[in-house]
Amino acid sequence: MDYEATTIIQRELDPDEELLWAGRPKQGIVFRSGDIFFVPFSLLWGGFAIFWEIMAIKAVPVGMKKGELEVIIFPVFGIPFVAVGLYLIFGRFFVDAMRRKRTFYGLTNKRVIIVSGLFSKKVESLNIDGIRYISFTEKSNGYGTIAFGNKDALSSFYAGSAWPEARNDVPMFELIPNAKDVYYQIRNLQGNSA
Repeated sequence: MDYEATTIIQRELDPDEELLWAGRPKQGIVFRSGDIFFVPFSLLWGGFAIFWEIMAIKAVPVGMKKGELEVIIFPVFGIPFVAVGLYLIFGRFFVDAMRRKRTFYGLTNKRVIIVSGLFSKKVESLNIDGIRYISFTEKSNGYGTIAFGNKDALSSFYAGSAWPEARNDVPMFELIPNAKDVYYQIRNLQGNSA
């Protein structure tokens, strides 16, 4: 078990709970299936925005005279588009990595616990006997995702996408090592509680 995840999750335990597993999602920059679409889109968006901004700045006369203030509007107008473009090209990977760095998962004899949050702590807790639907996906490297609820068809496509709000709100253990073992542990607990 991951030491830091164990420490964080143990703070959330009830006195009669036993921690069976603690972990965290894969760390660092991660490329996902949705990046097949997002990378070319971000390069097109960002490239056009940067081109627009350069052309708008070149159009500003060196010695501005009274009445030429409207020429400044175009470069100023392009700044937000350049910022969004840079976020789409680079920033979203760092935001996703930071989000995963501050996410911790726990499995106890009674519930599933997810502690996360970029700017504030968020704790999600699901009773094992209350989980009606569980899905499991695994990559060839042993990392996988366990979702506790119905995911929509595009949730894995949007996971780690450009905007965190685009992610599906189904609680999940995302990109965990040895996911199959954790999945079987949860299934065994569900069988014992039935």
